[in-house]
Amino acid sequence: MKNDNILSLISHSPQEMMTGIATRVKERRLELRYTQRELAIRAGLPLPTYRRFERSGEIALRGLVMLGIALDATNEFSTLFSSKSYASIDDLLLSTGKKAQRGKRRK
Repeated sequence: MKNDNILSLISHSPQEMMTGIATRVKERRLELRYTQRELAIRAGLPLPTYRRFERSGEIALRGLVMLGIALDATNEFSTLFSSKSYASIDDLLLSTGKKAQRGKRRK
């Protein structure tokens, strides 16, 4: 049976990605020497919501954005889902699965 599920195409599960984000937020919090309570207050989140996020990676998008603002990490959001840039036409063609071809020589 052919598996057409998008999850079969990615290297990390959604849960792994979510917990990875939560881990990086926690690391940033600890670098700044904030307690969970302090960061939750700065982000305008209830403390249980923040604690659940650190534990499970579960959080609403608004909460994640508020954490980004509180941690001065909003630049990371600007690159999320941004258009890819390519160094050459060959890179572009490789990303679309087309083989780069040489142009015809002029006589």
